[in-house]
Amino acid sequence: MNAVTEHPLVSRIDRPTRRRAGVHARALRREWSRLHEPRRLLAIALLALTGGIMAAFLIARGDLAGADARAYWAGVRVWLAGGDPFRPSGVFLPYVYAPWLLPLFLPWAMLPWNVAWVVWRGANVLLFMWSVEWAYRRRPLSTAVAIVLLSPPLIATLDTGNVTLLLTLAVWLAQFTGPRVGGALWALAASMKWFPAVLFVFLPPRARTWGLVVAALAVLLMLATWPATITQIDTALNFPHPLRIDYLLVLWAAVPWLWRHADPLWWANRREFPGAVHLARARVAGAWAAVRTDPTAVRLQARRGLRERVRAFFGLA
Repeated sequence: MNAVTEHPLVSRIDRPTRRRAGVHARALRREWSRLHEPRRLLAIALLALTGGIMAAFLIARGDLAGADARAYWAGVRVWLAGGDPFRPSGVFLPYVYAPWLLPLFLPWAMLPWNVAWVVWRGANVLLFMWSVEWAYRRRPLSTAVAIVLLSPPLIATLDTGNVTLLLTLAVWLAQFTGPRVGGALWALAASMKWFPAVLFVFLPPRARTWGLVVAALAVLLMLATWPATITQIDTALNFPHPLRIDYLLVLWAAVPWLWRHADPLWWANRREFPGAVHLARARVAGAWAAVRTDPTAVRLQARRGLRERVRAFFGLA
């Protein structure tokens, strides 16, 4: 026999010790006590009920779902065949996004439609579940309430396969990556649809700078494909659209910023609001008194302060 296996301590290596068993027992008791918290139980109930309703609706839709995703899929194939993806023939909806973004859909569009639709919806669901898991760990009940409120646009997006959810999650991810990747994700999302542009303020400071750089490159690509861009703009403006409740999903991209701040709207609290108003009045009165005393110095200080705030906003301070 091997000398190692004959050692008297080998049999004890994998044997659970009392200390290890105690650690596991305490961890289980802690998790069990957390599950019995009323707010956490309410959050679990809300998530389960909302998830069940969403799943039932999406399953009932069956083959009728995926109209928007099919437009992206068919647009790439029409483009590769030399046709016009903005005015396709047949039953497909037109592709209505920037022409230079078509190659981004190319690897996915090479799949057969039945496989492509499963991959598309599966990616949407998995990425959204990742974001929910992050938010739930920090604020369970707030996360559950947010999902309940956003369930109508979420159901609509998962039903049609619109790219709205992926763009929202791209801005979500941009808040956790490096500045270059984060800025590129925001610029890419804003190039495809206008609504991610309003999420610019939630990016980290350096990511805002890189976002503007990549957005400038997107403008150059738009100019390079100007004839097709004119057709795309005309199609996007004149094609009849239903009520776009899916755009409300943009609110989900603000969750990382809100959840990482203990009380971002502290001034709106009933207890804090009078003090916030008093502080604002005092600052205005002090600024007005300084202007009356030395307007030149106040003007120079205001310019310097504005310049410093702009540099800090873009991470250049």
